[in-house]
Amino acid sequence: MKLILTCEHGGNSIPIEFFEYFKKHQSVLNSHRGLDIGSLDLFHSLKPLSDFSLYSEISRLLIELNRSLHHNALFSEFSKNLSKADKEKLINSYYLDYRNNVENQIRNYININEHVLHISVHSFTPILNNNLRNCDIGLLYDSRLSSEKQWSKKLKLSILKSNPNYNIRFNYPYLGKADGFTTYLRKQFPCNYLGIELEVNQKFAKANMMSSQLKSDLLSAIHLTINKEHP
Repeated sequence: MKLILTCEHGGNSIPIEFFEYFKKHQSVLNSHRGLDIGSLDLFHSLKPLSDFSLYSEISRLLIELNRSLHHNALFSEFSKNLSKADKEKLINSYYLDYRNNVENQIRNYININEHVLHISVHSFTPILNNNLRNCDIGLLYDSRLSSEKQWSKKLKLSILKSNPNYNIRFNYPYLGKADGFTTYLRKQFPCNYLGIELEVNQKFAKANMMSSQLKSDLLSAIHLTINKEHP
């Protein structure tokens, strides 16, 4: 099995030609809305396990790499009024460049009869709309696919083996079959592809860095689960 690791919301960078739309909104850019806090640090800690990895540091508030082109959140309230030409530039230069790179790599593996496990690394804010999210680690998958369900169950057991105190939930705080990159890829590759979104509570992050213990636990758990699947 080939492991592909991605991180769609690794940063809050805004290219200089678009910065005027955000210069009064730096606090929003630095918040959980601008990036998945700690996700890129976690991604880099897991990267040694991967056969292929890719991340983006462009803010989701400029263009949302984890949404379909038709989704109304593809452009945020800060970028939705950009000209058609500017939107096309963002789509071609960042969105398609990133997603096609990942998709092509998956296709290359599947074309030589490899199985692909894709883990998309994310993080979530502990409190949203005054609601406390009761979860440490979320594992998102398509509940209609037994292969993804079983792999997620095995990963949960491996994580708890490293640390039984984690509160791990399936398809929380989001549904794994909601609009997203893994959802799109499942349609492109109905065979030999597993898409799992790893969501980690940002309470484990400080100064955009994840807890060393959590990173170590997840690294060990994913390594253990992959080796169990393919000794």
